[in-house]
Amino acid sequence: MKYHFLFVLILIGQTSFSQKTISLSLQSPPATPRLFAEGSISTPINERDFALSPDGKEIYFTISTPKSTLQTIVYCKKLKEGEWTSPEVTSFAGKFSDLEPAFSADGQTLYFSSNRPIEGNETKDFDIWRVKREGNAWGKPENLGMLINTKADEFYPSIAKSGNLYFTAQYNGSVGKEDIYVASFMNGQYQKPVVMDTAINSKMYEFNAFVSPDEDYILFTSYGRKDDSGGGDLYMSVKDKNASWKAAVNLKDLNSAQLDYCPFVSADGKVLFFTSERHQLPTSFPSAKATYQSIRESYSRPLNGVGNIYWVDFVSIISRLRK
Repeated sequence: MKYHFLFVLILIGQTSFSQKTISLSLQSPPATPRLFAEGSISTPINERDFALSPDGKEIYFTISTPKSTLQTIVYCKKLKEGEWTSPEVTSFAGKFSDLEPAFSADGQTLYFSSNRPIEGNETKDFDIWRVKREGNAWGKPENLGMLINTKADEFYPSIAKSGNLYFTAQYNGSVGKEDIYVASFMNGQYQKPVVMDTAINSKMYEFNAFVSPDEDYILFTSYGRKDDSGGGDLYMSVKDKNASWKAAVNLKDLNSAQLDYCPFVSADGKVLFFTSERHQLPTSFPSAKATYQSIRESYSRPLNGVGNIYWVDFVSIISRLRK
């Protein structure tokens, strides 16, 4: 495990993460998907899972080794307009595989998935955990318990204002091969998770769902549907007048032939962030013969086939689907 983490640290040292500060803006998202903060957040290493704090002053995301042998959560803090701290591993992460950060509506709790042990030092399956703020720092992470977490993996938490928890799991006897579940939060406690209906889940793979704070829309990825572009696409469902979920639709304008996943919408509802493995790797070279340097350079840019963070204007997207 320590060697995998050392590899991540070496990669970080070879990128602009070594800078003391980075420049980025959350204003004026593009009309079509574009790399977010290229060179500082979207880099040649594998980035995925984006979370912006409700006050817009903190960014959390996941970096991982190429084969996802280790994932860890990093963060940036806003210093002033346009200037942020360079990414650093969070205080509660860096030893086990921690990924998929998600804020509570008030920004005081961060949920995430982890294979960290509840006791001892041996890793286990992936569970959903949370960590609460203690002043200006994070406290000690706590496992959400046996009602939410099982002997199977639980991934990608998303928390509504009501406290309801949405997550991904692959349980026996469910709708499809991997599904999205919701655990209602009532009287200060989670209720037993239930699988979402077939407006969301299919017989194929559904995973990595983001639910809006008011639970009036949900974004997720599905793989294997007839209208899938090839690697797994972003889909979206909105609620009808009776508060029932409408059949999810493929967000074709956003998707690529590679995997597009891990959606997140800013608290103001204006910006959609997501992860994509779309790339610009060459299938041939313009010169008569490739050189070592030309091949190496094609892998040393962000669009080298591993995950990057993208952003896009979300207002027009949600407006069309609510009509």
